[in-house]
Amino acid sequence: MDTAVKPVAFWLYVCAAMVVVMMLIGAATRLTESGLSMVEWRPLLGWLPPMTAVEWNRIFELYRQTSEYRMQHFGMDLPAFKTIFWWEYIHRIWGRLIGLVFVLPLLWFAAKRRLPGYLTPHLFLLLLLGGLQGFLGWWMVKSGFVDREDVSQYRLVAHLSVALLILAYLLWLATGLNFYKKQQGEIIRKWPVWVIFTIFLLTIISGGFVAGLNAGVIYSHWPSMGGTFIPADYNTSKFWWLNALENPAAAQFHHRLLAYCSVAAALWFCWIIHRQQIDPKWLRLAKVVAAVAVLQLVVGIVTLLSVVPTGLGVMHQLGAITLFCLAVLGLRLAYP
Repeated sequence: MDTAVKPVAFWLYVCAAMVVVMMLIGAATRLTESGLSMVEWRPLLGWLPPMTAVEWNRIFELYRQTSEYRMQHFGMDLPAFKTIFWWEYIHRIWGRLIGLVFVLPLLWFAAKRRLPGYLTPHLFLLLLLGGLQGFLGWWMVKSGFVDREDVSQYRLVAHLSVALLILAYLLWLATGLNFYKKQQGEIIRKWPVWVIFTIFLLTIISGGFVAGLNAGVIYSHWPSMGGTFIPADYNTSKFWWLNALENPAAAQFHHRLLAYCSVAAALWFCWIIHRQQIDPKWLRLAKVVAAVAVLQLVVGIVTLLSVVPTGLGVMHQLGAITLFCLAVLGLRLAYP
C-alpha cells in the first residue's frame, strides 16, 4: 500500500468498525425493546442525557403518552424506564460519534490534499448516506408512536439495509486502498461470489423482518415448527405477497430456509474455490466463509431454542455481519 494513503485506509476501517458496533447496539436496543423510549428527536441538542430528576420525569411522561407504554409497558416505573432509555440513548450517541469520526478526518484529509482524486465523490456520497440513515432511524422510531406497540418492520428493514450499504461501501473503499491489482489471484468464475453475497444479504434482510415482527419468540423449537416443517399458520395474510412481510410464522420459516441456503452456498463456494488453481488467499477466504456460516447456523438455532436472549441475539447479529463483510471482501478480491 502507498504510505500516503495508509492513514486514509485506517480511517475508513475505523469507520466501518464503528458501523458494526452501531449495528450490534441497534440489535441490543431492539431485543430489549428500548427503541421507543426516546420520544424526542433532537439531532443537534440531544447529546446530553437527562441530568435532573425533573428532566427524567419529563421524558418519562412523554414516553407514557406513547401507544407502546399503554399497550405493552403500562405501569412501568421510572427505574425500569431508565434501563430501556439508556440503550436507545447509547444507540443515538454512537451514531453521532460515527458522524464526527467520519466528517472531521474527511475535512482534514481534504485540507491537506491527502485524498486520492477518485475517492472524494465517494466520500461525500457516504456523508449523504449517513445523513439519510439518521433520518431513516427517526422515521422508523416515529412509526411506533401511533396506534401500535412497535416500529414498522418495513422501516426497520429499510434502516438495516442502509446500514449494510454504508458498511459495504466503507469496506469497498478501504480494501481498494489496500490491494494492488497485480497482487490479486485471478478467479476463473466470479459468479459464485455473487451467489454467496446475494444469499447472505437476503438472509440478513429476512432476519430484519423476523426482528420487526417479533417472529423469533414464536416456534422456539427446532427443526420443526409446531410439529411440522411448514407451520400451520404459514399463510394468514389476505394477499399472498404480503405473507412473508407481515406474518410472523412465515417470516421465521423463510429465515430458516435462507439460513440453510446460506450454509449450503458457503460449503458449495468452498468446494468451487478448492477446484480452481488460484491464489491461496481465495481458499483461505472460502474456508473461513464456510466455518462462519456453519457456526452462525448453530448460534441461530441455540438463540431460537433459548427464546432469543439479548446476548445470543447480538452474537447472532455479529455472525450475520461477519458473513456479509466476508462476502464483500470476496467481491473486492474478484474486482480489484
